[in-house]
Amino acid sequence: MTQIYGDKNRRTRLAAIAIGLLLICLNSCNSTSTNTTSISPSPTTETSSLNPQTEQKKVILTTFTVLADMAQNVAGDRAIIESLTKPGAEIHGYEPTPSDLTKASKADLILDNGLGLERWAKRFYGSLKDVPHVTLSEGITPVLIADDAYAGKPNPHAWMSPQNALIYVENIRKALVNLDPANAAYYTANAKVYSQKIRDIDQKLRQELDVLPENKRYIVTCEGAFSYLIKDYGLKELYLWPVNAENQGTPQQIRKVIDEVKTNKVPTIFCESTVSSEAQKQVAAQTRANFGGVFYVDSLSAADGVAPTYLKLLDYNVNTLIKGLQEG
Repeated sequence: MTQIYGDKNRRTRLAAIAIGLLLICLNSCNSTSTNTTSISPSPTTETSSLNPQTEQKKVILTTFTVLADMAQNVAGDRAIIESLTKPGAEIHGYEPTPSDLTKASKADLILDNGLGLERWAKRFYGSLKDVPHVTLSEGITPVLIADDAYAGKPNPHAWMSPQNALIYVENIRKALVNLDPANAAYYTANAKVYSQKIRDIDQKLRQELDVLPENKRYIVTCEGAFSYLIKDYGLKELYLWPVNAENQGTPQQIRKVIDEVKTNKVPTIFCESTVSSEAQKQVAAQTRANFGGVFYVDSLSAADGVAPTYLKLLDYNVNTLIKGLQEG
């Protein structure tokens, strides 16, 4: 009898062990199945195109921050956009560094402005191999500089006209589509949305500037960066020098603007954020005109500044102009 009970106890223990092992196996299998589903969902068309493991994003380098912002609005999250220069940097006389060349050599495409803005571009591109570049001012009718050492050469600041900005956007779209045709529809849709935003701010700026009386329609700046914008809005322009160069704020330039400001009774004058305003403040002192602050042209501000995007740059400049002229 004792033996029988011992056999029964042994069989009970063996059965319990077997059941325990089965439960452990089932839990383990279920856990593995659950983990696989959570980290490897069935891919969709959208997630597949953005997966860095299946598609390498194109890298596009622009020569300055304004172009980078424009390009980013078209590229969205399908390409990596970088600017050669940092916010606040002056683009005309910029000297590329060895690290710039290294960065450019790894890019899939470089976007520049043209019209003589990047005076260093030819030498820069000559040091690169197999990196294509696109000039975004292509198709724009240039405004020719009328005076100074640059007489007869194109004014490079075409992006300051919202109408021209639409051409920039289209050139960016075509460049991205050509580089990355798989995302053509995405780039085209982004370009359409961004172009409408430019048209909206163009209309807003036009309405705001229309209220200025005839004797307060002057933009007096250090650099002649508004030649395209004044054509859009029927304004008049005075400047110390036509293009940022070696000769800035010479006695002849200062005397000319002093005489023009006095003759036309211009109430307020301005300068640009990337150059010294000392010469223009001298004009203000000699003419008793107000110094109304700085405009953003060749560079965006930092992200926490007043002009971190191209559209905010336009809006800030016009608001600063109107406020300065109305208070003058």
